[in-house]
Amino acid sequence: MAISRDESFRIQALQIIDALLVWLSFWLAWEMRDLMLIWFGMANEGDPQRESINWVLFIAVPFTPLLLERFGFYDHIRTKPTRIAVVQIIKALLFIVLMISLFAVFAKLTETRRLALGIGFIVVSLLTFSRDRITHVWLKRKTLDEKAKERVVLAGSNQETHDLLDELDPEITDGWNVIEHFNLDQRPVAELFLLLKNQSVGRVVFAAKETGFDKVARAVEACELQGVEAWIAASFIRTQIARPVFDAVGDKPMLVLRSTPELSWSLLCKDVFDRVGAITLILLSSPLWLVAAIGIRWRSPGAPVFFCQERAGRYGRPFRMWKFRTMVPDAPKLLEKIKKEQGNQMDGPVFKLDNDPRIFPFGALLRKTSIDELPQLINVVMGDMSLVGPRPLPVYEVEAFCEMAHRRRLSVKPGITCEWQAGGRNKITSFEDWVEMDLRYIDNWSLWLDVKILLRTVPAVLFAKGAK
Repeated sequence: MAISRDESFRIQALQIIDALLVWLSFWLAWEMRDLMLIWFGMANEGDPQRESINWVLFIAVPFTPLLLERFGFYDHIRTKPTRIAVVQIIKALLFIVLMISLFAVFAKLTETRRLALGIGFIVVSLLTFSRDRITHVWLKRKTLDEKAKERVVLAGSNQETHDLLDELDPEITDGWNVIEHFNLDQRPVAELFLLLKNQSVGRVVFAAKETGFDKVARAVEACELQGVEAWIAASFIRTQIARPVFDAVGDKPMLVLRSTPELSWSLLCKDVFDRVGAITLILLSSPLWLVAAIGIRWRSPGAPVFFCQERAGRYGRPFRMWKFRTMVPDAPKLLEKIKKEQGNQMDGPVFKLDNDPRIFPFGALLRKTSIDELPQLINVVMGDMSLVGPRPLPVYEVEAFCEMAHRRRLSVKPGITCEWQAGGRNKITSFEDWVEMDLRYIDNWSLWLDVKILLRTVPAVLFAKGAK
């Protein structure tokens, strides 16, 4: 979901405050622990130093605000009930406790003082809850104070400006003092200039879909002359999916209609995570590569270990995708014959068939365990693929797309796993359903969504769910 720059800045500021509160909580927890031990006469000189819980801060301080954001803690603060705030804090802290517990077990950090940790999490809960409720009261009072509200003029036809107010979240409009609905179709721009001057307006919001561009441009100039912000609703362009944002090419401002994830730190983190994760998985799975290579040579001698095929990458650009070979050497030549004799279990341009006769026995085992997919980690390291994304299709299948909308699945990097893969791929026989899942992934992409798909993929692979 798109958010405004002001909202993004507010969330980031609150996250920084909450991160500081987490650090302060554990500092206070250690001091309280020392006092409690002295009070009960349990203190001893050989007690480990404060450094024994310092490693906890490296997890709790950065991840607590991120998890709070994930659970909607920073949304609708002014109208959010106390009960919802408490539930969101508990969910986030339970995840943090789980992360710390797992790290402590695997890293064998047995010297960590559990009393300090327990007190720390209690203090974190109290401080973050108090900060949230203080912010809640402050925002509520601010919306009741007419002097604190932003003075706004809505410009456009009467119907358009009223429709705009109906569509906007009350969380936003309650902070506005709407001075006037200025009808651009019936009144001259000179009157708008005087209105801005006499009413000390801070922002003009244009909802002028039916108004000529020349008049809107002159009205924007009137705002510019007085240093008043002009916000133009992009509803004059009808889009079903694409999100309008402003950018620049050189010194030329551009309105961009983007239907894919916008360039961000999250996308950069995804790229880094993909490459580091792929290299790590290659090293960890290297014994399986050896087993696969020996088995293919043994059960299907005289043919390559790897199968390489041109697949459609981002925007349809071809790349060479690698897999362990699971079919007989002349499998591509037999494709048309198999289609005629046994048909296709997947409607549309994609070919899928249970018990494909071209697969040799050891190849079937590789497919069942998804070991045949491991060489695609090389494609991830090279940047042609991602760990999570729509599955790459052969170029000839992409060229056979009947619906142009299907090509939007090519707008992001293809992946080793996806919603379709993680959910049991052979349960889906409709190409339309497959594409719908891919487009839903693209439209709702986040790092958290990638993590959830990867976590769902693990049991799907371990239990050979839907793999044939």
